[in-house]
Amino acid sequence: MDGNTTISELKREVRRFNRERDWDQFHGAKDLAIAISLEAAEVLEPFVYKSDKQADEIMKGRKRPEIEDEIADVFWAVIMFAERYEVDLSTALRKKMKKTALRYPIERARGSNKKYTEYA
Repeated sequence: MDGNTTISELKREVRRFNRERDWDQFHGAKDLAIAISLEAAEVLEPFVYKSDKQADEIMKGRKRPEIEDEIADVFWAVIMFAERYEVDLSTALRKKMKKTALRYPIERARGSNKKYTEYA
């Protein structure tokens, strides 16, 4: 469960899993970046040409396990990348949130879907 698992634990599990199979040779930066993108595209596939309401219904239906598998594939690839290249995901996320908070101050961004470059 998310509340009981650390990112470090997940990195160790993924590292062990891949090393047992001698897969590190296939997991360079380029290949992992491609994998992240490809797996993310597979998350999108069930939602193509669907309304927001239809997308919400999909998430309540029989396709949910498939979508969860695809999300797990994205996460797995991110974890592999971070583990191999020593990216501290918690620090990276917090740094990105600080940058994003500067671009999207609450008083301008609250309830708005505008890009920060569109603010007057």
